[in-house]
Amino acid sequence: MKKKLFLFYVLFNLVILSLSAQDNLLLISGKVIDNQTQEPLVGVTVQIKGTISGVITDAKGAFALKTKLKFPLTLVFSSVGYAPQEYVVKTLEDKINVQLETQTMLGQEVVVTASRVEETVMKSPVAIEKLDLRAIKETPAPSFFDAIESVKGVQMTTLSLGFKVPNTRGFGNTTNPRFLQLVDGADTQAPGLGVSIANTVGPTELDVESIEVTPGASSALYGMNALNGISNVITKSPFYYQGLSVYQKVGINHINDPDYSVRPFTETAIRYATALNDKLAFKVNVGYLKGTDWVANNPYDLNATANSSTGLLGADNPGKDPLNSYGNESSNRKTLTLADGKRYEVRRTGYYEKDLVNDDYNVSNLKADAAIHYKITEKLEASYAYRIGVSDAIYQRGNRIRLDDYRIQQHKVYLRGTNYFFRAYLTQEYTDKSYNIRPMGENIDRAFKTDAKWFSEYQSKYNELYNGGVSVTNAHQQARAFADAGRYEPGTKAYNDKLHELTYINNWDIGAQLLMNHKFYHLEGQYDFAGKITWIDLLVGADFRDFLITPEGNSFINPDKNDPLGILHYNKVGGFVQATKYLLNKNLKLVASARLDKAQYFNAKLNPRIAAVYTLKEKHNFRVSFQNGYRFPTLFEGFSTVNNGGVIRYGGLSLLTNGLFENSYLRSSVDAFQKAITNDVNQNGKTQDQAILDNKDLLVRNTYTYLKPEQIEAFDIGYKASLFNDKVFLDVDGYYNIYNNFIDQVEIVVPKTTKIDDQAEGVSPAIYEAADNTKQTRYRMWTNAKNTYYNYGASLGITYNFFRKFTFTGNYSYAKLAKVDRKDSGLETSFNTPQDIVNLSIGNREIAKNLGFNIAWRWQSSFAWQAPLGNGTVPSYYTFDGQITYRLPAIKSQIKIGGSNLLNKRYFQYFGGPTIGAFYYTTITVDGLLQK
Repeated sequence: MKKKLFLFYVLFNLVILSLSAQDNLLLISGKVIDNQTQEPLVGVTVQIKGTISGVITDAKGAFALKTKLKFPLTLVFSSVGYAPQEYVVKTLEDKINVQLETQTMLGQEVVVTASRVEETVMKSPVAIEKLDLRAIKETPAPSFFDAIESVKGVQMTTLSLGFKVPNTRGFGNTTNPRFLQLVDGADTQAPGLGVSIANTVGPTELDVESIEVTPGASSALYGMNALNGISNVITKSPFYYQGLSVYQKVGINHINDPDYSVRPFTETAIRYATALNDKLAFKVNVGYLKGTDWVANNPYDLNATANSSTGLLGADNPGKDPLNSYGNESSNRKTLTLADGKRYEVRRTGYYEKDLVNDDYNVSNLKADAAIHYKITEKLEASYAYRIGVSDAIYQRGNRIRLDDYRIQQHKVYLRGTNYFFRAYLTQEYTDKSYNIRPMGENIDRAFKTDAKWFSEYQSKYNELYNGGVSVTNAHQQARAFADAGRYEPGTKAYNDKLHELTYINNWDIGAQLLMNHKFYHLEGQYDFAGKITWIDLLVGADFRDFLITPEGNSFINPDKNDPLGILHYNKVGGFVQATKYLLNKNLKLVASARLDKAQYFNAKLNPRIAAVYTLKEKHNFRVSFQNGYRFPTLFEGFSTVNNGGVIRYGGLSLLTNGLFENSYLRSSVDAFQKAITNDVNQNGKTQDQAILDNKDLLVRNTYTYLKPEQIEAFDIGYKASLFNDKVFLDVDGYYNIYNNFIDQVEIVVPKTTKIDDQAEGVSPAIYEAADNTKQTRYRMWTNAKNTYYNYGASLGITYNFFRKFTFTGNYSYAKLAKVDRKDSGLETSFNTPQDIVNLSIGNREIAKNLGFNIAWRWQSSFAWQAPLGNGTVPSYYTFDGQITYRLPAIKSQIKIGGSNLLNKRYFQYFGGPTIGAFYYTTITVDGLLQK
């Protein structure tokens, strides 16, 4: 109650102050029109140069702006699709009538993410792409977040209808910690999941002004988690975008889908923003979507050759491990020597994902945000924003996870001047109804019957049947049916009750609950000395972040041995300086920056970057840059303690896992060792002990060790040009990255009772434990690769306004990984990136009066996917997207009809992920009602 009263007191005083500050203000007014049509332009931003004061034009193109500043002063007029224009106001008597010209020179969009200061796309020292308000409205993609996939160099990984993970320049996965996602400069990552969670708590489409994507290393300015690239979603100011807006989308998916019949989709968003006066403004957004998720139902056998030495393959394989089935992983297997004298790998039966989510692939996302902005002076603005999102969806980390009532929220305060800012935000996440699908499958099986009892019944029944003359194949099938008799069957009340029970057991040895109550706070500031130092532009900044994690026993543990479940802190502090110098009549721009970061448990690291941009005849821009960057381990890489179904995932800090690396074999060698033993027994007639001794040299001792920061040396070149009377915009870039100490995972096997160095008659007893899964513990550890990785690529983008308002856009991206000094074995290094990606589109925003269209085609080549869930090939695929838009200016509305994957060519974007089909939609948007 005290907090609410205090907040009310603050808001009340802001209103009083803003009202009292209206005295003695000078009123500047005027009108803005299109220079070709002579029609009024709505929504043009009118800003006093050198300040943060501004307004937008109304439906008649008129504006009225109050100021205390003395004349003369300069007004800056800007609007999407028009060339910016400045107007010098000398007296109050000036009649301001501005005619804006349609933007003819492409590439002049202003961006801020690449250098943390305003600059044009053309003159950015690094690669940067921008989707402005017009591009977002005209995209045929189902949402603005989906539209990011069409950006040059971007690869999207779809985890579900509610979660999509963008990446650039390789080394992608379903969590992608090397790609930083921001909203208005604030990190959107969830503290416990350790990754950005798409747009779960981000803005609705009604509140997005633009999206900026910066491919490549940016750690010199942004620090941790910015090695692959950055996306920054910029929202609308309540001072400039006012009124009531409503967005309604209805759609369908699962057309001709073997998993579901056609299912509806709906998304609703409402935005209201207003300026109470020139000082005080606020906005409120609410959005809700609901639909049926894409389904992961791949039956591919990850263990197809487990019993090849006995001739049991395909459906006859008793060691079968279907990709999207759980409860039949490595920890759910046993090698049995049966009545025929042969060794067989046998796994428990498991359940398919569709059963483990109880055929509930409902996806929903309810989110809301509110912000209040107060202009303390014409050069200083303060704001407070609050966001909250609640989601039901399928997510993937190491395993697939069912998120149910997952909640994340963020509080942010922001102080912005003309040349500096201070930002502070707190992000919190909470869930208690969500669960990990893999332990759910295992523990439903084990709740019905223990592993020991199940395998004992299987073995005894097989021996009985085989000795009775039943064939090997039928004996295995009937032994499984006998051991499975009475198991929980999907769809029954007993099954549903057990699923519900395990959902709330916070112990993955017997339950599956994903319990999270985590948060982090972040403080940062920046000051721009531009104009204050005559010979150079100088930018400085600093930030501090601290994670506060509540260990729950399954995902994290505090390295403090005396308080393993105490609040875990992981903090970092950093600062940067960037200097910019213009030479050769400002045609040569030199940029140098350096950042020093210090993360808890690690030594400080320096991230320098140098870049140059040369402009020739204002149309041709050449750039080159080099950066030496570092990435500190994420929270999950450093502190995780996850029981992934008998394979325990541990963070790589020495104080957390001391002793494991030193007494272990590489799992890859243990698997080869066990397979060789089985082959020798089954095909060569050896005893098990003799086979162990004969194959012991296959065991490879682990030599990987504890985590260090990851390092990258990144070389970039690029060329941007506006050609053929500014009808063609060309953008070419190339890069070459060198990774050292690449943070990766290795699986190791640790004997339960002996040391590898122990000797008995010249042989380590540990080899006998390595031959028996029940006498060993398997770990997946975060470590550093010994290899140096060379990753290179290039991209080409072209935009061509070829006839009236017809526009063709196309881009091609090439990415390649080369490995040298092959010192690594047993690592799970995953480039997980298609070599070739092509995007082509053609559109016309007004092919007839108020009628526009856009058609897009996307293709990517096949590529190898490697991840803990499974390794395999992602086939190549192509999609067609399209939309038709009709505007109704009289009622400030537009109708868009479109679809993605129009031809319904089913595909998946990672191995083990959901299969994606067509999605057809109709959207109605009403924008700017009740505008003053």
